[in-house]
Amino acid sequence: MTSKKKLRVKAPDLHNFLFVSRYGESLDLAYAVQNEGHKVKMYIEESGCREIGLGFVKRTTNWQKHTDWADMVVFDYTGYGEESEALKSSGKLVFGGSSYTDNLELDRNFGQEELKRHGIRILPSREFNTFEEAIQFIRKHPDCYVVKPSGETQELKQLLFVGQDDEGADVIRILQAYERSWGNDFGTFQLQKKVKGVEISVSGFFNGKDFIRPLNITFEHKKLFPRELGVSTGEMGSSMFWTKDSPIFDATLSKFTPTLRAQGFIGHIDLNCIVNGNGIYPLEFTSRFGFPQVFIQRAGINEEFGQLLLKVARGENFTINVKKGFQVGAFIVVPPFPYEDKKTFRLFSKDAVVVFKKDKKEGVHPMHVKRINNEWLITGDTGIAVLVTGTGLTMKDAQRMMQNRISNVIVNNGYYRTDIGDRWQEDSDRLWSWGLL
Repeated sequence: MTSKKKLRVKAPDLHNFLFVSRYGESLDLAYAVQNEGHKVKMYIEESGCREIGLGFVKRTTNWQKHTDWADMVVFDYTGYGEESEALKSSGKLVFGGSSYTDNLELDRNFGQEELKRHGIRILPSREFNTFEEAIQFIRKHPDCYVVKPSGETQELKQLLFVGQDDEGADVIRILQAYERSWGNDFGTFQLQKKVKGVEISVSGFFNGKDFIRPLNITFEHKKLFPRELGVSTGEMGSSMFWTKDSPIFDATLSKFTPTLRAQGFIGHIDLNCIVNGNGIYPLEFTSRFGFPQVFIQRAGINEEFGQLLLKVARGENFTINVKKGFQVGAFIVVPPFPYEDKKTFRLFSKDAVVVFKKDKKEGVHPMHVKRINNEWLITGDTGIAVLVTGTGLTMKDAQRMMQNRISNVIVNNGYYRTDIGDRWQEDSDRLWSWGLL
């Protein structure tokens, strides 16, 4: 009688993930990692957002109590740099920022100085503590400027103002209005000289030693309405693609590799730029996940996201398995987005149901929602319901898939941009002509 050999089945690489979130933005990531078989717990710092994720993932009100349980800690926002460094020093696997990269994003002046220190050309800018000081500066140096709040105030994206007047008269009027409404509570802000061109960002995952390829190229759509009309929001959607090489990366983020290595950074970092025929002008860092950037990236990644995070945190050198072509995504939002108005949110949006015409949720990413009796209900206080993504070999293909998926979603009082990705045809022509693709 022949003996039967027992087949050895390799145990899946499953782990305990602890997501530490500022506003609950990483729910989609935590939910995806959980669906891959990992155990997940999620902490949300902001009290008004703590219902987010209810019914999707297990949540905790004290993340520090679960660090021993966690095999992997994921920080989704800037401001946790010291905690991230301490956990890394203790031997814990961590995907998150550092004190240095926190400062790159939160302190605009520091970020610009670091760009200059790394030999990267920057736009003329100046930091101010008072509105009157900034107004007097514009009167002495008339030009077209962009107003950029710093620190915590920069979270209120509607305060960012892009001037149109070559003498700066519109910026002066805005600053006078801010002074009347904010007084001394506005904090520091920057005036940056405005240049015309294509707004584009380059980003990558950094494993503590080097950037992982491919890199990501993103085109953000920040205005509330199509054709870049209306108030500035955090973002209404993005289009993107992956690439092995990028002249913009070589001229900017690549130069930070030794510094990020020395600082022990493990995470994702993005640099937003304006580019034109005269050069590349970095604007600002996002030294964490970009929202909604990371969800649209996930739509274009062919491997499990939990394994990707683990490999980055372990310092592994690998190539991300991504789809060819393009990815697009659009937020569906409800009142009072992009403003904060708790009364309006309670009247029009709180606990509103996200309805699916067909029971297909592919490409629909839960944002500020909870799940009760298998129904998705809008919660939090900002009015971001879901993100819908599409992918394709061409930008038109990706847009078509996204629109088909949006048509399957019903959100009462919901609104979204219908033109995400439309700029690609014109932007790509200019980028090719400038040698930047």
